[in-house]
Parts: sequence; C-alpha cells; structure tokens
Amino acid sequence: MQQVSEIIDYCQTLYEDLSFAAAREWKAAEQGRKVVGYMPVYVPRELIHAGGMLPLGILGGGEDLEVIHGDAYYQSYICRIPRSTVELAVSKRLDFVDGMLFPSICDVIRNLSGMWKLMYPELYVRYFDVPQNYKDEIGGNYYVHELQELRQGLEGICGRTISDDDIRRSIAVYNENRRLVNAVYDFRAREPWKAPSWHVYLLMRAGMILPVEAHSQLLQDYLAAAAADDQPMRDNCRVILQGMFCEQPPLNLIKSIEFAGCYIVDDDCMLVGRWLLRAVPAAGDPIANLARAFLKYSTETAAKYEPDGSRKGRYLIEAVRQRGAEGVIFAAPSFCDPALLDRPMLANALTRENIPHISFKYAENSGQMQPIREQAGTFADSIKLWSEA
Repeated sequence: MQQVSEIIDYCQTLYEDLSFAAAREWKAAEQGRKVVGYMPVYVPRELIHAGGMLPLGILGGGEDLEVIHGDAYYQSYICRIPRSTVELAVSKRLDFVDGMLFPSICDVIRNLSGMWKLMYPELYVRYFDVPQNYKDEIGGNYYVHELQELRQGLEGICGRTISDDDIRRSIAVYNENRRLVNAVYDFRAREPWKAPSWHVYLLMRAGMILPVEAHSQLLQDYLAAAAADDQPMRDNCRVILQGMFCEQPPLNLIKSIEFAGCYIVDDDCMLVGRWLLRAVPAAGDPIANLARAFLKYSTETAAKYEPDGSRKGRYLIEAVRQRGAEGVIFAAPSFCDPALLDRPMLANALTRENIPHISFKYAENSGQMQPIREQAGTFADSIKLWSEA
C-alpha cells in the first residue's frame, strides 16, 4: 500500500507543474488524442470524456507564476485569475490544448472567453452558459439545448460522433469519481487530523489534470493510506472555508489556517468535482439526465443564480451543522464580485444562527501569510474561549 506522503508528493508535483507535463504526456501517448481546457466551478466533463478527450482544469497561474504579458490584457481592478490565465497562454504553456470552455461564473470570465477567441481563432472556444430559471419546461429545455450544442462542438474537436452510450458510460465513471471525492471530504470531516486540508486540496487539484479513472484510483489509495496513518488529534477549532470557488488560494494559505489551530472540515474549493450532489442516472436520455441533475441537485454557490432570496445562506448553515463546524471563515479573492456580493447575505444568515464568522481577502499569488495566520488563530482562540465560558 502506498504511503500518504508518496501520494501527496505526487499530487504536489502535479500542482507545481505549470507546463502540464502529465496532460501533455497523456496526449502524446496515442495519436489523435485531444485535450479540452476549462475554467473553474463547473462544466459537464462527462461530455468531454465521452469523446475520448481529456478535460483539463485551468485554474490560473497560482503563486509561482510571474504575470508580465497578462497585465496588458486586463485592468488592475479585477481578480488575478484572468491575467494569469492569459499569461499561461501567451507563454505557450497551453499550446497543446485543443479547445477551451469558459463556464458561467462572472462577467470577467465571460470577457475572457471573448479574449480567447480573438487570441486563438483556430481553437474551439465556448462560453458555457447555464439556466437562470429552474423550471423543467423553461430552464430545463434551455440547458438541454446548451448541452446539445456543446456536444456538437466537442464532436468537431474529437472528429467523431459522441453517442448516447458514450455519454452514459462517462456518466457512470464520473458518478464513481464524485462518490470517492465525497468520501474524502466525509473522511476529513470525521478525522481531520488524519486528512489535513492541504492534502485534500492537492488531491482535488490532481483531479483537474489526471484522467478521471486515474484520479479515482488515487482517491481510493489515499483513503486507504490515510485511514491506516496514525496521527495525533489536536484540540483545534472546526471551521468551514467559504468563497474560494473560482480563483484558488495559495497552498500556504490553507496551511497557515491549519497551523493557526483550525481544522478545515468543509470548503468550496474545486467545486467542479462536487457540483452535482447526487449520482446522475446512467439509464435513459443522458443529456436530459445531466440537465435535470443541474436543475434539481446541484450545489449552491455565489456563482449560481438563486431565485429564492430567502434561501441565501441556508446551505451554509446546513453544512455547519452536518460537518460539526464551530465557525466559518470567508476567504474571497480580491475583486471577486460574486463572492464579495454574497458575503454580507451569508454573514447575516450566520449571525441570525449565532454562528461565529470572520472574513479576509486574498489573491492566488498572496505571499505574506502571517496576518492571515494571526487572524485565523485569534478566531479559533475566541471560539474555544467563548464556547467554554
């Protein structure tokens, strides 16, 4: 059995490689293979996989990429992820990608999709929109049409028909991956001293690069190794991290929060692997099943329209109770309109339930972690102090 350290070292190697060597090697291993990149939050990766292609998560340049050319494309008062993504492209780190999907996150990502079309007119580029109405006969029909259009566009990349049976098989593969992703999150919530959140984060980042089958095996290996690992339990505060669904945090930010005395028992990083809350039926019309899954049992987040304003924050309160959390840390990227607009409403919902919470902002290249560590440590201490009073 692999050791936890071996698995995490491998995941960290993938995380630090801004040239995406693993994806390049996958493509080069067999003639005709294609790679389709996508920005964070959610795209139906099942359709890419059904075409025999590799879905590749493009999550910005992270903390180690110096942005030079990217700053020329975007103004300074927006988040960093579009600038670092452009930097990855113009520095030819993405020159092996055959198509790019830009999901409906915010106006910045919508504009980035247009920028990509201007920069790379020969590539398949699509802004992937999602419904704002959740009635089957309105939003459902719209989303089925969007999925069919995406399917046709992906067929143009892979050069063959993507059949319903192809999609059904891919749905089954991703159902298993989602089950294992949730198993890792559940294991961390039960025994966070055995599954540090920076481990979990690297595991989920690996899923943005590896073929889904390889990622599922990696998750199985980690669960077995972590369960057998003997680690001491500390008297840490149990918290939920919220607001990190798009521009991802530096790895040291997650480590700093944990070093400050917090066990992170849930978060909204890497939502693409947890977007659908139930298994998608593999039988029947696969496109209709994917559409219904989005409408009826997808997660709630600032990047998804919520027609019922009275529900704002309810999912977060439920997560606090289900995970046994003692507080919430809002950690939003600077200039992230969806997260920062949502934060006051979520904070008000938590206040009504007497759930402690704090907030700070970051950028994917944040370097100074001491203030964050001090703030998180003070938050954890105050919870422990007042909960015992």
